[in-house]
Amino acid sequence: MHLFDRIDPLLIERRSAQLWLLAIASIVIMASGIALLIYPSVFSQPVSISGATMRRLFFAFCVLSALLVGYLTDRQMAIQELRRKLMAEQSRNSSLLLQASVDLLGILPNFEHFQDRLSMEFRRAVGGMQPLSLIAVSLTPGGILDKTELAAAYGDSVKAIIRRLRNQDSVYCLRDGVFGVILPGAGATDAGRVAARLEEGLGEVSGPRHAFGFELKVINYPDHARSAREIEILAKAAFAGKSVLAQAA
Repeated sequence: MHLFDRIDPLLIERRSAQLWLLAIASIVIMASGIALLIYPSVFSQPVSISGATMRRLFFAFCVLSALLVGYLTDRQMAIQELRRKLMAEQSRNSSLLLQASVDLLGILPNFEHFQDRLSMEFRRAVGGMQPLSLIAVSLTPGGILDKTELAAAYGDSVKAIIRRLRNQDSVYCLRDGVFGVILPGAGATDAGRVAARLEEGLGEVSGPRHAFGFELKVINYPDHARSAREIEILAKAAFAGKSVLAQAA
């Protein structure tokens, strides 16, 4: 049976359809054979096949029927087993992706690292007479109410943010559901373009279920703030009082 057991999991639905076609064709052939064998008896016509030959045909027909039933049963069991394995694998992969998203939130630099990086980038911007921008991103729970699933959705949103940033940009977790993106050397116009890309990515992650809502605010030096402390205050005030995961729990 090793030859027949070589079923590609990706083609399981096609193999199932082929199996049912084979079953239907076999049943039609057997029904036709039975009709041909019974026809002479029903219409009382002379039959040239008799005796030992007829018995051999009868037993051969019975063996063929038994083999066909056994094969179809075995194939159906193999397909069902493959489906169970695929479902288990999909469940395991979903659990791993869920855990990876949750872990990403845990290793994301926190507010203290954000303060240090903001101060350093601000000094660099002042010294080089370059602009500095910050995008504050706030996520609010939507269709997902489970805390773990919500945290995983937020982890996926962080992945979407990271994919749309430049190499020199960085993202930080200011608090639950609120993230800060530092854009060194980016003016207000450039930061607006980045914010538009982030909105597009977050919309894709949220999906049709609207797993979470989001709001973005761009803060720029020197347009909106004149010091690193002012930028930090504006970032904290942008979404003050929002503790998203606490609300979801």
